[in-house]
Amino acid sequence: MPVIDNNTQGGEAVSARRHASLTSAVVRILTVLLLLLGINQTFNLGSRFHMTLLENQYFYAVLALAIPMVFLLIPGFRSPRRQTPGVLDWALAVITFVTLCYFIFHAYDIVLLGWEMSPPSAAVFASAVLWLVMLDAGRRAGGLILGMIVLFFSTYPLFADKLPGPISAFSSPFRYVAAYHAMSLESILGIPLKAFANLVFGFVVFGAALEHTGAGRFFINLAFALLGHVRGGPAKVAILSSGLMGSLSGSVVTNVLTTGVMTIPAMRKVGMKGTVAAGIETCASTGGVLMPPVMGAAAFVMADFLQVPYATIALAAAIPAALYFFGLFIQIDARAAREGLSGLSAEELPDLKQTLKEGWHHVFAFALLTVMLLVLKNEQYAPFYATAALLAVNQIVSRTDRWGRKELLHFIDSLGRLFATLAATLAAVGMIVGGLSMTGLAGTLVNDLLSIAGDSPLLLLIMGALTSLVLGTGMTATACYIFLAVMLAPALIQVGFDPMASHLFIFYWGMLSFITPPVALGAFAAASVAKTPPMRTGFEAMKIGSIVYFIPFFFVFDPALIGHAGWQSILLSSGLALFGVWMFASGVQGYIMGIGPVFSDRPYVWVLRLPLLVGAVLIALPGEAVPGFGDLELLAAGLAIMAPVVIAAFILNRRGLGRVRPA
Repeated sequence: MPVIDNNTQGGEAVSARRHASLTSAVVRILTVLLLLLGINQTFNLGSRFHMTLLENQYFYAVLALAIPMVFLLIPGFRSPRRQTPGVLDWALAVITFVTLCYFIFHAYDIVLLGWEMSPPSAAVFASAVLWLVMLDAGRRAGGLILGMIVLFFSTYPLFADKLPGPISAFSSPFRYVAAYHAMSLESILGIPLKAFANLVFGFVVFGAALEHTGAGRFFINLAFALLGHVRGGPAKVAILSSGLMGSLSGSVVTNVLTTGVMTIPAMRKVGMKGTVAAGIETCASTGGVLMPPVMGAAAFVMADFLQVPYATIALAAAIPAALYFFGLFIQIDARAAREGLSGLSAEELPDLKQTLKEGWHHVFAFALLTVMLLVLKNEQYAPFYATAALLAVNQIVSRTDRWGRKELLHFIDSLGRLFATLAATLAAVGMIVGGLSMTGLAGTLVNDLLSIAGDSPLLLLIMGALTSLVLGTGMTATACYIFLAVMLAPALIQVGFDPMASHLFIFYWGMLSFITPPVALGAFAAASVAKTPPMRTGFEAMKIGSIVYFIPFFFVFDPALIGHAGWQSILLSSGLALFGVWMFASGVQGYIMGIGPVFSDRPYVWVLRLPLLVGAVLIALPGEAVPGFGDLELLAAGLAIMAPVVIAAFILNRRGLGRVRPA
């Protein structure tokens, strides 16, 4: 019988702990340096010492600090035994750091001597190394599917002339492709990384600070105090708290796991099915990323693509987000009324005054951020000032979330992982853009899309929606948006759609992958909390959030819904859209507020409710969406289609037959 050497086991455990401590120390140092670098660049502190960085030099420095963390934090291959980075991971981290230091030191040469077009041999070698390590970093951070897509498009310029038909283009030698990816401002250092380094960076810091000062718990308690007692209260709490937290964190899955652990059990407590509770949490968390003021990384990249301040994006997204959350509230209220679900008792709810007393500084930080973004239009400084105010007040007034050394280290650890994941994903996606721009394929495909769609803008939109949804199932929402902003948005703009509406359309449909099976990452995260079947949860989320599949069509056909019109048009379009969303949500749940159930428990109930859904969509759409119809004609058609259903439901409920099962 073999003898186990306890000393050997103990030595291995000590060695593993030392290895983990070394990794943690290196990651924390890189994170702090990256944080200081970002603050220095944002506030231009180096100018006082005549140490201003070139733009490309700053981007290389960001990557030099962020990408090595990817290799140290995210394993190349999933293994339950691997708890710390291996020799290969350390080697890749060191190679990446050294390679990027080479580019930092030669940043002036790249600009002044035009190395992008005529690179020396050493620069070609360094470019090839950077290309390779970025491919692996992108795969680790964004997943295998994203890695494969980046691999194809980044190497596409090498063999573009050998491909058939519409995807054929001019090829370039390896040295020029490598140099273009590494040294131009169109690929690794392109718009996605620029958005991260200049804008997203500060909001990542703000989101992490919120999370580590108890904001999630505060928003949940606030929502319970405000709405927990009303009909279907816990579900409405989920919508409010997840919407608020999601709009600040910018992450659907993180939001589900943060707020869902409290809202999902509360919903089940008042009688909601597990799949329904998880579906509601998924839709609320997804909506949070669609709602200003933060909205996630893709919205900041959008601002760079459109060359507008981020505040312009946030204001344009306000009405569509309000329509979505209004639809969710109506659905939840209708379902609760139909099923007789009450709220929680006063004894089970937190006190509103006490909640505000303990967490008012989160409201203050939220308000400060919003004012600086939307009123002062100071998007670069806003998250840093809001973070500083939040942390300062938290240390003074908070009794439960005041930071010590342990909390500070947890904050740095969380920040490091966020920095690494976002920087690697966005830089890798930049290589997709680089491959397309180097060959000119994007312009060719735009013409091909227009040719396929013919004279039908609606067909082009449907093609774009389906493409966004499919790509969103295999790529992160940000990566999906960037890809389609290059490939599809120009075609939408060319047929006459508003540029902002076109980009928001793509953004919305890319986000829908979080609630749409078979991937539905947000729904699957909620299912893990609710202990429900993932696919059933996904389909329930799809049903609850069904109005969001139509909202992008509403605002792309009617720019008034993104504020691109006079006030009268904005108010009229918003009013019609609200009415349409109300009736659509009522039709989905089979209950109209003030009237009662709509053919509840009757055979072929969806066939009976279908006119309500169709009429609601027609009312919310502008006349331009349907050839041959004007605004008034479409409104009249929608009302005419809905009227028989509403009248029949009213009569049945007046006679007490609304809930009667047929014999």
